[in-house]
Amino acid sequence: MATSLETRPQTDPGFGARYSTFMSRHSSLMPTFAAVVILVVLLIGAQVQFGNFLTPGNMSALLLDNAYLVVLAVGMTFVILTGGIDLSVGSVMAFTGILLASLLAQGVPAIIAIPAVLLGGAAIGLLIGVLVQYFNVQPFIASLAGLFLARGLAFVVSLSSIRVEEPAVLWLQRTRFSVGDFYITPTGIIALLVVALAVYVLHWTRFGRTVYAIGGGEQSARLMGLAVARTKILVYVISGVCGGLAGLLLTAYSGAGYPRNGIGTELDAIAAVVIGGTLLTGGTGYVIGSLIGVLVYGTIKKIISFMGAEQSWTQIIIGILLLLFIVVQRVIVARSARQRR
Repeated sequence: MATSLETRPQTDPGFGARYSTFMSRHSSLMPTFAAVVILVVLLIGAQVQFGNFLTPGNMSALLLDNAYLVVLAVGMTFVILTGGIDLSVGSVMAFTGILLASLLAQGVPAIIAIPAVLLGGAAIGLLIGVLVQYFNVQPFIASLAGLFLARGLAFVVSLSSIRVEEPAVLWLQRTRFSVGDFYITPTGIIALLVVALAVYVLHWTRFGRTVYAIGGGEQSARLMGLAVARTKILVYVISGVCGGLAGLLLTAYSGAGYPRNGIGTELDAIAAVVIGGTLLTGGTGYVIGSLIGVLVYGTIKKIISFMGAEQSWTQIIIGILLLLFIVVQRVIVARSARQRR
């Protein structure tokens, strides 16, 4: 007697089921995808409106003009991923920039002055990290103290602008490496290298996995035996170093150090990170998203400039985008909470 296996036809789960499955598996990527979509819409809309927006010169200048902000956003991403915040980065950038200009004006070689200002930024970051970890000071208050400290130190160094004449520093901005009609400067290359290094550290090292684990739940990370204290301090040190490096890039960009540089820039960096999809509660986010967030910010500024409108509109538009992305983040957090039940 012959038998045959009966096969049941497989039913298509349908678009709705496939969409729900994709969202549940990749919900953390949704804000970053949204940022990419917004960037593409802005670029296409500006090209349609102005006709000469998507030129090689404009697109190359987008990275050149915002290289320092990319570096700040990378450092801020590390901090926010742990559930913290760093309000000091704009002031650290100003302090390290004016300190660099002052050291160079006094004849200190660039090979000594540049590491010195990076160490200065790291020291302020270390101070904030110690306050947060060992004195249980809220990150907002600890980094606010760092903000006032760095800004005060900047005014101690000089009350006025100091021009930079060092060829090695000016070379970072004035040199152009061309690919067809596009170009990139050493400042842009440094910014992209910082992004690439951060991606590697966060996604392929134990330190990076610990950063995400702390943001997901600090107590759980401790129970897993992870180096929570060391990691929390190091993320603020990284942010401080990025602030120092941003000071170098901004000084090269402007050709001078100025103690009032960077006022409010910490908010720009936070906005870029949030727009790029990093949750303010920590544990979810991507450095590439922060880069996209900076490009969105820079594109909006350039569109406002093309329109001849007041730059205050940049802040208004960024504020609207922040509200939108915060709502999106809350939806993602609520969805994740329901799935864990």
